[in-house]
Amino acid sequence: MTFETKIKTSWCPGCGNFAILNAAKEVFSELVKEGMKKENIVVVSGIGCHGKISDYLDLNSFYALHGRGIPAMTGIKLANAKLMPIGFFGDGDAYAEGIEHLIHAAKRNSDITVLIHNNGVFALTTGQVTPVSKKGQTDHSTPFGNPEEPINPLALMLEAGATFVARTFAGNPAHLKKMIKEAIKHKGFAIVDILQPCVTYNNTFAEYSAKTYEMKGTDESKAKEKGKIPIGIFRKINKPVYEDTVKEIIE
Repeated sequence: MTFETKIKTSWCPGCGNFAILNAAKEVFSELVKEGMKKENIVVVSGIGCHGKISDYLDLNSFYALHGRGIPAMTGIKLANAKLMPIGFFGDGDAYAEGIEHLIHAAKRNSDITVLIHNNGVFALTTGQVTPVSKKGQTDHSTPFGNPEEPINPLALMLEAGATFVARTFAGNPAHLKKMIKEAIKHKGFAIVDILQPCVTYNNTFAEYSAKTYEMKGTDESKAKEKGKIPIGIFRKINKPVYEDTVKEIIE
């Protein structure tokens, strides 16, 4: 099954977003073959380079305001339990403007899938720092170096109670596809932090290629590892989901 649209991609040549788009198409195709109904998949995206992915996928979709995609996904799932909200958000979109929504969705264990295009910059507005940008990073907003320490989104999501927490790298297509599929199939709040180099404003392809390694099994402690960058599933547990609990209360 094809998920192509007639809209021409406008990402920069070599952008890590292409790998995410291709992986998503392959995963959606496999899930539909396995029985998921195409019309039940709902793509939600925010504002930023990542947001264009909604234009490139022939699926039901919703463009959200900057940082406000998570509550839209929760509303979609509450309104119709058959729908599968899958969110594509940038690190600026999710970890800055939308961080409060992200934390509460994880706490509730809302049955949604959140895929973060983490490139360490606000790329659409030509490269300002985000909450995960490295200390000392220079760009348009911090020409003398970023004075702030970055947050650790994985540790934050683990602390917030997310039931599925993973990280992958756009430069590792097989692993990328595996993590996306695992997240979508998980019942409960699932988040995948995708290291997605921005070739124009923060090209980290070489760094991530050298530092990332695939974990064996799940290990929450690895979320705080320094130096090398573990990719894989840090937590995968089962807990009652928010929408089921709300339904029980209503009934």
